[in-house]
Amino acid sequence: MKIAVLGYSGAGKSTLARALGERYGVPVLHFDTVQFTPNWQVRDREEAHRMVHAFMENPEWVMDGTYSKFEYERRLNEADTIIFLNLPRLVCFCRAWKRYFCFRGRSRPDMADGCCEKMDREFVWWLLWEGRTRQRREKFQKVLEQYPEKTVVLKSQKDIDRYLEGLSC
Repeated sequence: MKIAVLGYSGAGKSTLARALGERYGVPVLHFDTVQFTPNWQVRDREEAHRMVHAFMENPEWVMDGTYSKFEYERRLNEADTIIFLNLPRLVCFCRAWKRYFCFRGRSRPDMADGCCEKMDREFVWWLLWEGRTRQRREKFQKVLEQYPEKTVVLKSQKDIDRYLEGLSC
């Protein structure tokens, strides 16, 4: 079982990926832990690529994140299931806000050590506008068109809950 979880920031990709990893007993890779090192420094590109490549050698996996610079096409091709979390921007903002208060001043489990949870102007701009440009929306649409037989679109928490309830172990 190989599952790629894509979607907008704050949609719940990491939470869903963790739940899927636990349900199926497979390793989970959160791309935020690949992209960043402590204090939100961007990891060396070659090192990041080696990390992702090594992880993809696992016979089964769940990968959380859209990051197109990390084996994006290979990931989508190899995935048995691609889950796209397409939740409304205000829902994503509220989730990110709640996450901020939950993890304020410390790193969350799906983030690189030393990257304390933050809610600054730059991230709010990303959540509400920059992360949802027409180009990004078209990128997700292309995935739906290219892999219709293995793509699942979830648009709400109810959709996510129903999806998890309907899975076999």
